[in-house]
Amino acid sequence: MIVEVNNIKISNHLPLVLIAGPCVIENEYITLYTAEKIKSITEKLDINYIFKSSYKKANRTSLRSFTGLPLDEALKILEKVKNDFSLPVLTDVHTEQEIGIVSNIVDVIQIPAFLCRQTDLLLAAGKTGKAVNVKKGQFLAPFDMKYVAEKIESTGNKKILLTERGTTFGYHNLVVDMRSLEIMKDIDYPVIMDATHAVQIPSQGGVSGGERKFISTLAKASVSVGIAGLFLEVHPEPDKALSDAASQLPLNQLESLLRTVKHIDEIIKNEKRN
Repeated sequence: MIVEVNNIKISNHLPLVLIAGPCVIENEYITLYTAEKIKSITEKLDINYIFKSSYKKANRTSLRSFTGLPLDEALKILEKVKNDFSLPVLTDVHTEQEIGIVSNIVDVIQIPAFLCRQTDLLLAAGKTGKAVNVKKGQFLAPFDMKYVAEKIESTGNKKILLTERGTTFGYHNLVVDMRSLEIMKDIDYPVIMDATHAVQIPSQGGVSGGERKFISTLAKASVSVGIAGLFLEVHPEPDKALSDAASQLPLNQLESLLRTVKHIDEIIKNEKRN
C-alpha cells in the first residue's frame, strides 16, 4: 500500500520518510526555526519530510504541566510552517470537534496512542479524506491494529499510517518489540517507528521522563526491519522544552542519525528488490 501526502509517497517498500518536529508548539520562533533547520537537513540528504508538532497536549501527567498555546495562535503557527516552507504538516487531535478545525490546515491527522480505539474519533478523522496516522496504544497488541485500520477504512479512506511507540511493561516503563513492526506491515499499510516516545519513562514525579540515549538505537534497529518512516520529536534545546524534555532528540544530532538510517534503509530495501 502506498499512501500519498501531497507529493510524498509513503510505503514500506519506498525510501524512508521522516516525520519530525518539536513535541508541542511552544512559540513561533522555536517552531519555525526547527522546521527550517530540519527541512535544510532533509533536502541535503534527499529524504522526504513531514513536519510534526502538537498544538495541544491533552494527556499531560499533571494539571500543572504546559498544555499548549491558545488554539487559534497555535494553528496559525502550524499554517505558517506549511506556507513558509512548503512542508506537509501533521498534528494530533483529541476530539471530533477539533478534527473539523484542524483538517482545514494539516495534511496528516494523528490519533494519539491513548485514543487509538476511540471509534467516533477514528471515523471522524477518516471522513476528512486526509491521511490518518494512528499511534499504536501502549496497551494494544500489534495484531489488533487491523481493527483500528478497518474503522478508518469503513469511511472509504485508505490513507492510513500505523505507528509503533512502545508497549507498557510493568509500571513506568515501555519496551519495543521489533516483531510488532513486521506484524503491522502484514496489515498492508505503511508502518512508522516513533523512536522518541518509545524511550519515555511515563510519569516520573508528575512528568514524563525518558532515556534519550536510546533514541538512536531504536531508530537504527527499526529501520533495519524495512519500514515506511521514522517519527522523531526534535528540539533545539530539549532540556528546556516545555513537553517531553527527556525524550526529544537534540536538533544538532539529527543529521548524523539520518545519514545512518538512510544508509540502513537503502541496504535493506535494495536487498529486498534483489
